[in-house]
Amino acid sequence: MHFIKLVLPVGFTQVIRTFAVTAAAMSGNENYKEAKSIYDFTAKSIKGEDVPLSNYKDHVCLIVNVASKCGLTATNYKELNELYDEYAESKGLRILAFPCNQFNGQEPGDNEEICSFANRQKVKFDLFDKIDVNGENTHPLWKYLKKEQGGTLGSFIKWNFTKFIVDKEGKVVERHGPNVDPSKLRSNLEKYF
Repeated sequence: MHFIKLVLPVGFTQVIRTFAVTAAAMSGNENYKEAKSIYDFTAKSIKGEDVPLSNYKDHVCLIVNVASKCGLTATNYKELNELYDEYAESKGLRILAFPCNQFNGQEPGDNEEICSFANRQKVKFDLFDKIDVNGENTHPLWKYLKKEQGGTLGSFIKWNFTKFIVDKEGKVVERHGPNVDPSKLRSNLEKYF
């Protein structure tokens, strides 16, 4: 039996160690591949509480990545509020908003600042902890959403205010880009109530 001795370049073990740590961190996010619905996930609320998404069972949900300093912010927040007012009580619509700072730094604040902004907008829908929707640290829910409804030119999220419609069984049934205002989703949502 012969053994080969490998001489590794300086710094190479650090690269291997970094890769191993990154792979370990990512493995915690791999559960999205086995998920059957959004009910298999938990997300942190903007107040830091764990929220099992099974709490939304039997509700049509609109899941959206939000930002407070985007050119689309005023229209989207206004129209998301209008949809909530129109359908939350009468049809059981739930809106899950996830702040994200990955697009031109348009959600730079911490959770307290985001809450303050949302209060000024009179937000009634559910606001969650700031997350990543693309890249290595993507929240598992968002990996699942992208897997279930890929986008044009790739499944990655292109900008703030990408919207996913989820039916009453927790299945992701539609994806709409940032250019689709929430008010234009009425007929889409009504199909699932």
